Amino acid sequence: MIVTSDADLLDDLLRLCAAAGAVPEVHHGPPGERGGWERAPMVLVGDDAAPQFRGMPRRRGVMLVGRDQDDPDVWRRAVEIGAEYVLRLPDSEVWLVDQIANAAEGVGGAALTVGVMGGRGGSGASTLACALAVTAARSGRRAMLIDGDPLGGGIDVLLGGEESQGLRWPDFARSKGRVGGRALEEALPALHGLRVLSWGRDDEVIVPPQAMRSVLAAARRLGGVVIVDLPRRVDESVAEALAQLDVGLLVVPGELRAVAAAQRVASAAGMVLEDLRVVARGPYTAGLDEQWVAQALGLPLVGDLPMEVGLSVAQEGGSPPGGNPRGALARFCTAFWDAADAAGRSASGPARHSAGGPR
Repeated sequence: MIVTSDADLLDDLLRLCAAAGAVPEVHHGPPGERGGWERAPMVLVGDDAAPQFRGMPRRRGVMLVGRDQDDPDVWRRAVEIGAEYVLRLPDSEVWLVDQIANAAEGVGGAALTVGVMGGRGGSGASTLACALAVTAARSGRRAMLIDGDPLGGGIDVLLGGEESQGLRWPDFARSKGRVGGRALEEALPALHGLRVLSWGRDDEVIVPPQAMRSVLAAARRLGGVVIVDLPRRVDESVAEALAQLDVGLLVVPGELRAVAAAQRVASAAGMVLEDLRVVARGPYTAGLDEQWVAQALGLPLVGDLPMEVGLSVAQEGGSPPGGNPRGALARFCTAFWDAADAAGRSASGPARHSAGGPR
């Protein structure tokens, strides 16, 4: 909602709303209809209209907007109408566009964002990332799977969607500003009930850090869950992804060389990501088990990633990892999401057990 009689200010605010993809409701004074003041997700009150709002019910999302950088009475007027922010144009335009876009998208809680990395090549990290996304979508969660590994061959292949219509990373590689969450979701291929951002089949495309930041931020604003399949190396773009994760899962085969390699991966990722955990995977060499792997790395153990007989055959038939709800992989992932839900309901978080979720 915009409230102002200043034609020039109104033009500026309408322009910013258009940039944010929002259609405002415009008033020249307090809205006459019952509940109109409370209903709008955001109210932009022009300096000229502020005196008319004295005594209005206090609510969140009210911003006092003007142009006079040196007005000594602006803070008094802001207090009188209960404004959360005082904005001066044009200085605050970029920030205000973001806030309007967030309001237009109906932003609630950010998505639970889970990153999956391999301790060494061929550890099964991409398979786990796919299975987590597929099981999340099957349970009714809003799910998005993002392929952060340009050398992984394209995670859409694992889902049988390499020919599906939709945008890929090359279409977003030059993104620098804000990416709309809903626009992102609608533009991506829809596979097995989730949205997937993968790589194209052309030459390698470098995704700058600002593009990774913008795309992941847009995905997280949608809520639900976001799963990011990450490479073992940590460059600037991967660091941007790690910075937005709630929890990272490091998939480590149960052998000494894999544990040694995983230590280097964990050291690099741990410089950015606070909550990194181990998913061990058998078969184990003599004397090793999942507990030993986690202790050797000094990281919390999520559980032992089960082997699923017939997984490759099922994929050739069009069933993605985790596609069989009764399979061992799907049960592991379902337990992880159940634990994540329990963590969301408890301030102390769930006790760790097999497939324990984020704290």
